Amino acid sequence: MPFDPHAAGIVERVDTIFLAILALCVLFLVGITATMVYFVIRYARKRNPVGEDIEGHAWLEVTWTVIPLALFMGMFYFGWTNFEYMRNPPRDAMVVLGTGRQWAWSFKYPSGRITDELYVALGEPVRVEVRSLDVIHGFYIPAFRVKVDAVPGKNNFLWFTPEAPGTFDIQCTVICGVNHSFMLSKVHVLSVPEFKKWYFADENAPPPGKEPAAAKEAAGGAPGLASARAVLDSNLCLSCHSVDGTPMVGPTFKGLYGAKRLVVARGRTTEVVADDAYLRRAILDPAAEIVKGYPAAMDPAALTDREIEDVIAYLKTLR
Repeated sequence: MPFDPHAAGIVERVDTIFLAILALCVLFLVGITATMVYFVIRYARKRNPVGEDIEGHAWLEVTWTVIPLALFMGMFYFGWTNFEYMRNPPRDAMVVLGTGRQWAWSFKYPSGRITDELYVALGEPVRVEVRSLDVIHGFYIPAFRVKVDAVPGKNNFLWFTPEAPGTFDIQCTVICGVNHSFMLSKVHVLSVPEFKKWYFADENAPPPGKEPAAAKEAAGGAPGLASARAVLDSNLCLSCHSVDGTPMVGPTFKGLYGAKRLVVARGRTTEVVADDAYLRRAILDPAAEIVKGYPAAMDPAALTDREIEDVIAYLKTLR
C-alpha cells in the first residue's frame, strides 16, 4: 500500500505540497515551452530578415521576478511547516530504538523486547530513534512518507502515527555495501488490543503471525540444534554473525568454538580461548570482552541457561 493517503498522519500533508509543486512545475514547463515555440516561429529569420533591437520593459521584469519569488516563498513556508511538524513528536509517543547494520534492521522496545520487524499499535504515535553500527543507512517507510539517515555516532529520529492497519515496507535508501538491496524490513500495524496482548506477554512470545520456536523444533531435526537456531534467529544474532565464514559486523560463528581470539577488556588486549565459559560471558556480558577489530555493538542477550547451552552446542557443530 505505498500510496495509501490514510496510512499515517503525515501522508496527506506531504502529498499535498508534493502535488502542488509538481503542478506548478508542469504549468511552467508547458508555459515556457509554448513561449519558446512561439518565439521560434514569430521571430524566424524569414519573417524578420533584419534584426530588431528590443528594449527592456520594467513591468515585465518586475512581474517575472515577483511572481516566482512569491511562489518560492510559498513552497518554503509549507515545506517549513511540514518539517516543523515532523520534528516535533507527541510527548506520549512510544519510543523504539531502531538499529541499522549491514544489512539488517533491529528494533528494541521500552520493555526490552527486540524484533527484526517493527510492530506498532493503530492510532498510537511512535518515535523511532535511529542509529547505525557501521556505515550510513537510510531508514525509509514509503507508505508513511518518513525517512531519516542512520549515521554512525549520531542518533536521529522520526515519528509517525499509523492510521491504517496492515503491513508496510521499510527500505534502506543509502548504498551501504554489497547486500544493500536486501536490507529490507516491515512495519506491522496492529489493533491496539492485539498489540498490547503481544507487547505485555512473555518476552519469548513470538510476534503476531510468527511461528513459535517450539513449533519449529517440533517440525523436525535435532531438538537442541533446532532450538538454538530459533534462538539465534529470534534474537537477531545472525544479522551480525554469519555461520559460513562470511565477514559481517561481528565475527563469524564458523570455527569459533575452541579458537583463540584477541579481545579487549578494560583497555587491555588479551588472548582467550572460545570455550563454554567464554561463550557464556560473551552472550550475557558482551561489552566486557570485545573481539579486537570489531565494534562494541552487541546488547546483552536475555537467554535462559538451557538456551545458552543449546546455542553453545550449535556453535560446536560449525567447524
